[in-house]
Amino acid sequence: MKKYYASLVLALLTVGTVQSQTQSVAFPTVGKGVATPFVTDYHSLGINVSGLGWGTGYKGKRFTMGSSEFGFGIYSDSLTSDKLKNLTRTLWSQATKKENDPIDYNKQMEAAGDYAQAGISIFVDFNWAGFSFQSEKFGGIAFNVRENYQWYSKLNEQTTDILFRGKLSSYFDSLTVVFGTDTSVIANNANLSSDTLDAAISGSIGVPLKLSEITKGSSVRMLWNRSYNFGYGRKLLGSDSTFALYAGIGGRFIQSMAMFDLSSDENGLVMHSALTPSFDINYGSVTGSNVLTSNGGIPPAVGNGYGIDFAVSAMLFGKLKIAAAVNNIGSVTYKSNVYSVKDTLFGNFSLAGLDQANITSSVNQMLRDNGVLTLKGEEKYKMANAADFRLGASFDLNKVFRFGFDMIAPFNKENPGSVQNAIFSVGGDIRPVKWLQLSAGYYGGGIYKSNIPVGVTFILKEGAYECGISSRDALTFFTKKSNSVSTAFGFARFRF
Repeated sequence: MKKYYASLVLALLTVGTVQSQTQSVAFPTVGKGVATPFVTDYHSLGINVSGLGWGTGYKGKRFTMGSSEFGFGIYSDSLTSDKLKNLTRTLWSQATKKENDPIDYNKQMEAAGDYAQAGISIFVDFNWAGFSFQSEKFGGIAFNVRENYQWYSKLNEQTTDILFRGKLSSYFDSLTVVFGTDTSVIANNANLSSDTLDAAISGSIGVPLKLSEITKGSSVRMLWNRSYNFGYGRKLLGSDSTFALYAGIGGRFIQSMAMFDLSSDENGLVMHSALTPSFDINYGSVTGSNVLTSNGGIPPAVGNGYGIDFAVSAMLFGKLKIAAAVNNIGSVTYKSNVYSVKDTLFGNFSLAGLDQANITSSVNQMLRDNGVLTLKGEEKYKMANAADFRLGASFDLNKVFRFGFDMIAPFNKENPGSVQNAIFSVGGDIRPVKWLQLSAGYYGGGIYKSNIPVGVTFILKEGAYECGISSRDALTFFTKKSNSVSTAFGFARFRF
């Protein structure tokens, strides 16, 4: 069975071969929902690089190293956690090469109804390796390599119906069916028998609509990047006991393996895509510029770019931190496998609907030969990064309890990977004993409703070793009405 891109990405990230997120893979901060005023060491890269000047927080520890930190989450503005768990299991089965039973026509109709007008966000983060050095005189310097996959989609009813039901969609008023040597055209309606549906080879419509009319109100944004991040932060002036000012600058080199950006509104249909050949999409006779082919091994990048971060923070009375940051200013230029869309009439279709209740497989359905979209090749495409602005503050009540707030807002929510609207959060952590840190918080905004993040971190040998696990929404475990499924964990963080 062909590997759809979601399973490819998940497999790459989970076996060691996705709306920008608020805490990345910094699992100690995921559990409280607040990151900007708390992160330090390499976890501060892409969040608040001035935090590198704060030190490690552990006496005598200057170096921090980490690897194998993982984050995963699915959010929806309308689907319940049960539906999202089913999607998670489907993605996991594909990633681990387990066969899923294909869904039948009734399940396709159910999936079409579930996903119509449902906003869905998926992310996968993986930290390959991170390193930082921090001292009072020098400040802090850090580097890490991070893999990130992000998806956001919201499709109208008609587009969803075509994707999941294919040639049997209610959009088509006629079906071409074949029984033995007899080929005929019949009216498409809801009362056709399963034998007749199985005999259908294509659907057609007498008065076809343009793709822009069919998809109006739909959007799909997907991004898969590998970034090589670096940063430096230090104290500029003052004393922590009264007032101290910190600043930091960072950046990244970005290799992009996949980008898909579709938007359809009253102004028309716009789509750009560039997917690494490992996605195994057959574009048919459409010719593109600088077409890459797969030779196995590590998927080649189809785009390269950069991002720049700036941050400032202040420490007051040794307890209050205030931090602001602008992250990921820059762009990625795609020069391989680049395609856009032609707004043509959509009159007939011969492909079956999606055989899994997996909305991420819809990109293959849209781009492949004889797929939903009519493509044209492009020489290159430049896309601005999903830049964000962050503002946060925290108060260290004592060595046992800390709390804070965070705000993250997009520079342009139309860019793939961007948060859709401002996100606000409050949270904190408590250390009842030296080796245990418990975290909890609350956040909402963007596409999120009321989320209650929780986490537990084990800190051993005065901070020399750290591991933990967190969830961005504890409600998932206690109610079926939750709208998210997520986890973040790390088990290989060392300080010395």
